[in-house]
Amino acid sequence: MTDIPDGFEPAQFTKGFLDQSGPYYLKEVAGGTVVGLRVQKSHVNYINVAHGGVLTTLADVALSLQVHQSETPNLPVSTVSLTTNFLSGARLDEWIEATATIDRIGKKLAYVSGAICSGDRAIMTMSGVFNVFRPK
Repeated sequence: MTDIPDGFEPAQFTKGFLDQSGPYYLKEVAGGTVVGLRVQKSHVNYINVAHGGVLTTLADVALSLQVHQSETPNLPVSTVSLTTNFLSGARLDEWIEATATIDRIGKKLAYVSGAICSGDRAIMTMSGVFNVFRPK
């Protein structure tokens, strides 16, 4: 299954690791960007649910992207801390979406929280702290 819900466009991230862990899709909504992923064979473990590392990577992408896009020009960021809470499994071929909200952003650090869901079913909650690299 490869169908992508309406409104989502392929992410144009810098070449590298995210090319291997995706593909990711983005949708602009009020309050930020939703990051979507179709769970593929390469994402699942031996019980056909998304590997925890896949979900954790999606969490990191969604949280950091909110900070990155929060100002113009976009802010370079790096992860300081990432906390994840696994609530349910994401099955093979399932469409999942990660949303995030900036809780606080300062000169050097940003605090962000969010969730990964499939429809109304929560798969993960997450929070992170990110270094913010502002131009001098």
